[in-house]
Amino acid sequence: MDNLCEIFRGERDWYRGAAAARDRWGVPIPVLMAFMHQESRFESRAKPPRTTCLCIFPGPRPSSAYGYAQALDETWDAYIRDTGNSGADRNDFDDAVDFIGWYCAQGRSRCGIDGGDAYNLYLGYHEGWGGFSRKTHASKPWLLAVARKVQSRAKMYQSQLAACESEFIRKRGCCLWPF
Repeated sequence: MDNLCEIFRGERDWYRGAAAARDRWGVPIPVLMAFMHQESRFESRAKPPRTTCLCIFPGPRPSSAYGYAQALDETWDAYIRDTGNSGADRNDFDDAVDFIGWYCAQGRSRCGIDGGDAYNLYLGYHEGWGGFSRKTHASKPWLLAVARKVQSRAKMYQSQLAACESEFIRKRGCCLWPF
């Protein structure tokens, strides 16, 4: 999980999905992947932990967050409406990375955040763009620390990707390789 080159070597199709999201939404691959690491640690069926009732019985989950991107039901539905991707699944890597790109692109259009600004994009991802605009994150030191971690991981992933990306973008004819 700490080496983007190894992640893409292990899951060869993921580079293509991340590159497609980058090209579609203008968000760098390292930012997309840093978000996914923070949200799910690359677990396709990740969910928030359950609360407990009477300290021992499993209670409800605190939200509907699910999948690689930990997308909420309502936000995922908005993504499907906006993109027309009606067959999208939160536990499908390509759909989840496209969702993250789409959501970050919303930050650019609504709040003027640069697509490479992992710190502010993550604050908006967590708080929603209305919350980001109202600066609800300012009173959450723990969230600011998490956003700094995401930013740091994106920088680390950028450095790693610079060293290995040529492995994944060799062209044969018209298409990306490897298949």
